[in-house]
Amino acid sequence: MDGIAAITSRMAEIRSTLATLQPARASSSAATLALRPSSSGTATASGTASGPDFASALAAEIGTTTAAPAATSTGPLPAVPGLTPEQVGNARAVVAAGRAMGLSLRDAAIGVMTAMGESSLRVLDHGDTAGPDSRGLFQQRDNGAWGTLADRMDPTRSATSFFTALARVGDRGSMAPTLVAHTVQRNADPNHYTRYWEQAVDVVSRLTGATAAQVTAR
Repeated sequence: MDGIAAITSRMAEIRSTLATLQPARASSSAATLALRPSSSGTATASGTASGPDFASALAAEIGTTTAAPAATSTGPLPAVPGLTPEQVGNARAVVAAGRAMGLSLRDAAIGVMTAMGESSLRVLDHGDTAGPDSRGLFQQRDNGAWGTLADRMDPTRSATSFFTALARVGDRGSMAPTLVAHTVQRNADPNHYTRYWEQAVDVVSRLTGATAAQVTAR
């Protein structure tokens, strides 16, 4: 509810700004505002501001926000022992998705660890015997909780879905990383991800320039 209230407040500010601008400048000026959509769902707008102008400004801001993770996922990839450029690139997409949501480096490392344990950091187009409909980096099931097939096969969108669920684990700072991952993924073995933690921390450290201590800080 706090996220929805924040969006409602921000919309009111946008309407006020648009009301002081010429119509010809409204859509371009409003695109510079800093609205952040709620991760909990969608919100509807109401009020007296011009409908088309307000909708255009809002769409422009959401479009800018959605594009942010891609902007942080460019540039040379660091060399990581034991991983291919494809795997490192997928890890970088996971880290960028977590950071774009304001999550910690530890959370980002948990995401990388989970993708290592689920797919070896590869976008898989198949599942296994336990989950034949599982797909993507996180082997997300076709149960409606993880979006469309295209969402599950996209590194950034599938990671965002994973982190959205992870962010609801309120006491994760006091939990072992593998148990945080298990809470989201519901793997048959809660300790399945433990073996990947040290490498995940190393990958996040190489991708961000942070020390291992900074990555693992609770």
